[in-house]
Amino acid sequence: MSVFSSPLPAADIVARLRTAGCVFAEDEAELLVATARSPAELAAMVDRRVAGRPLEHVLGWAEFCGLRLVVEPGVFVPRPRTEFLIGEAVALARESPGTPVVLDLCCGTGAMGAAVAAGLAGAAELHAADLDPAAVRCARRNLPGGHVYEGDLYEPLPATLRGRVGILIASPPYVPTASVGLLPPEARLHEPLVALDGGDDGLDVVRRVIAQAPEWLAPGGHLLVETSERQAAETVRAVERAGLAARAASSGELDATAVIGTRLP
Repeated sequence: MSVFSSPLPAADIVARLRTAGCVFAEDEAELLVATARSPAELAAMVDRRVAGRPLEHVLGWAEFCGLRLVVEPGVFVPRPRTEFLIGEAVALARESPGTPVVLDLCCGTGAMGAAVAAGLAGAAELHAADLDPAAVRCARRNLPGGHVYEGDLYEPLPATLRGRVGILIASPPYVPTASVGLLPPEARLHEPLVALDGGDDGLDVVRRVIAQAPEWLAPGGHLLVETSERQAAETVRAVERAGLAARAASSGELDATAVIGTRLP
């Protein structure tokens, strides 16, 4: 929490943020003031936010499932809709015997893995992987008790993990290439394209995650992949083609869709 008296009146900060198009200007101003460590830093943070930088990149952290997680500039920001997948994953993990082995693919900041581990009160063996070095740096700070690997999907994982994963969670890029330009500027200008662009139909990386999942899942293990409502049917078919029992789950409140695959015993 800030310990200085800001030379910028709160009303002025709110007015600048509102003029820049920030819908929750009052809340954002409060967060900026609370996070800044000096008047100069506060002024610079306000300038960056007014220029269109994502609030989380300006603050250096994001809130997800009640956790405060490190987010560096240029790294994908965890979305509130993904909290639905976390709830599904935690519920499935609690049904499994023993300490669940959790794998977070396309982990970004490690937000999903951290949230699942927190939902299990830390009683999980946690692994995570991402292709983006900046994301891996964040994940290693957010998952101090986990194992974080840098590389393409399953490629950097240790062979000893094969066939042991009880909960495999993934939020791969699933925006069709033609739709990336329609995303809000905060995403398309300040988040890595590799975390957004899912190819022609948005499912290129999703299919790769699904195709190899059975090799890494333990018998009875579950794969949970975030997707969109429009893509759910094709994602279910991909899961079934991989030999897993498949179903889709959704939340209208969070505008969230997840496809869940289970490796039968």
